Amino acid sequence: MIDHPNVRLADLLDRRADGHEPAPETVLAALFEGGVFVPVTNTGSVMFLPDDEQPPTLLGFTDAALGAQLLPTAAGMVHCDAARLKEILEKTGVAVLGVRSGNGQAIFPEQVLRDWATYGPGAEMKLDWSTDPVAVALRDALVRRVREFPAVRSVWVAQVRWRTSGEEHLMLHVAVDEDLPSASADRLMQILLGEEVKLGPRHPKVGMLALNTTTHADTIAQLNRQGLDTVRHDVASGQVQVICREYDDPPAAPANGAAPPPQAKRRWFGRS
Repeated sequence: MIDHPNVRLADLLDRRADGHEPAPETVLAALFEGGVFVPVTNTGSVMFLPDDEQPPTLLGFTDAALGAQLLPTAAGMVHCDAARLKEILEKTGVAVLGVRSGNGQAIFPEQVLRDWATYGPGAEMKLDWSTDPVAVALRDALVRRVREFPAVRSVWVAQVRWRTSGEEHLMLHVAVDEDLPSASADRLMQILLGEEVKLGPRHPKVGMLALNTTTHADTIAQLNRQGLDTVRHDVASGQVQVICREYDDPPAAPANGAAPPPQAKRRWFGRS
């Protein structure tokens, strides 16, 4: 029986409470690497909140003793590793996982948990430029809708390949000038996938990670160096800038030696 706490996750959540926001990937990796302790009943069943017809919320604690202190109605605390968390997600229809540390907490949406449970603990992502029609449609939709979200400053559209599994899908990294979790980034994704880009069964999955422009400055700088499609939003001027290899890469020279056609200029979109 595992009884030692998930020290790394506890440290990340405690620091988050002090205003030091870790990258979302770091928190998820710590969650699936070290697991959490979940409350159980006298019969050994996992406890959920609320206890009604709403989608259940799974509670988790970074330390068994902490869980017993904060939830004395539980009969005990059981450690759940990545495999067990995945099993609970698949069988119970959990809506969110709420995790508590000594001084911090985090809420993990069901879809994020399922993705990470599928790709494995600490799975690393390789980001590439994508010419997939869905990626192009998302980029164009961002140009149309990003002004509705003053907190959103930049969005990168990338193809993600998980090194451990080889699976691929599309990912939007959304830089925001607001605390995480970002309501603006969540709402933007709802609009993009609900009103702008309709995904079918043959389309790639689309994920999203929100980044804070201050606390995740290093990650943002790295994204800017990767040559990804980028939509930048200047709130003061209302301008939206699109950076894309489609516009910047010079076309190949014709075989007959004729001069190539003029290169398309980088697009700027002013206030509408």
